[in-house]
Amino acid sequence: MTSLTEFTEVPVVDVAGLRGAADEREQVAHELGAAAREVGFLYVTGTGIDPTLFDDLLRVTTAFFALPLDVKMRTYIGRSRNHRGYVPVGEEVFSGGTIDLKEAFDLGRDLPADDPDHVAGRMLGPNQWPDVPGFAAACTAWYEAVMALGRTLLSGFALALGERADVFDRHVTKPPSQLRLIHYPHDPDAADATGIGAHTDYECFTILKPTAPGLEVLNGAGEWIDVPPRDGAFVVNIGDMLETWTNGEFVATTHRVRKVNEERWSFPLFFNVDHDTLVAPLPRFVRDGEPERVALRAGEHLFAQTAQSFTYLKKRIAAGELVLPEGALALSSFGQEGRQAGA
Repeated sequence: MTSLTEFTEVPVVDVAGLRGAADEREQVAHELGAAAREVGFLYVTGTGIDPTLFDDLLRVTTAFFALPLDVKMRTYIGRSRNHRGYVPVGEEVFSGGTIDLKEAFDLGRDLPADDPDHVAGRMLGPNQWPDVPGFAAACTAWYEAVMALGRTLLSGFALALGERADVFDRHVTKPPSQLRLIHYPHDPDAADATGIGAHTDYECFTILKPTAPGLEVLNGAGEWIDVPPRDGAFVVNIGDMLETWTNGEFVATTHRVRKVNEERWSFPLFFNVDHDTLVAPLPRFVRDGEPERVALRAGEHLFAQTAQSFTYLKKRIAAGELVLPEGALALSSFGQEGRQAGA
């Protein structure tokens, strides 16, 4: 098992080579693997994503969050059966118990209400679209472009693990991958304010496009390292699923958002695998004398973690309307916090 280094900055990987010849793919995979083992975070460039898609996304996002609160609440996430819609300030609370100083809008692949996974109560189904011109079109175009990048990155991570590039492809047919549009208002007291509390991400990995500083990641020495935006780059970080598949070889690094001293917009896409995917350590990472991670059902883990951090879902659980999956892990079971708890 690899330990996080005392890194002081996040590496940059040009992933254009993943679309090239075999030797180029192998070189990029080597760089992806080193970043995933030693840092758990990286910048990626060479994505090929049209920057005008981001311009359109930012335009409709700022228009939505400028609406009065009562209008935004018409798409309140608590009105959805599949966790889609507006997230007001204070709705989401991580294991530290701090109230996040942000508002958000959650969406995913737009599926009809009669989709079998939606009917079954999974985190799949229709989006709640606000009445903002061009909102659905801009969000959908961005979602599809970043999901395509995610599939390319997944092949690179597979090569980095010594597997076939397509080894995970069969698990990505209708994944509950979510895109969040996050607004951090200007905070004059930002020196001590928390935008998002310390946590790991529940999926395979996250592809993030932020507009301003504020993101911090925890290194192996217990120090918080700034991860500011870089022109033409996305931030990518390992999530719980890849940490499980690699039995801790890849690390879901703990991170947070603090010191938001200017208005900040952030767009993470949480790249996941299909709901029913059983994620267990790959045989090559199960070694004598080392503990083996508990296998997780991808969609159940996503629901369990989400239900423990969103107020409306915690209320439904308390009322007996929802039940956590059997064996659901507590929040902060991964990353540095999870390792300390298991020490």
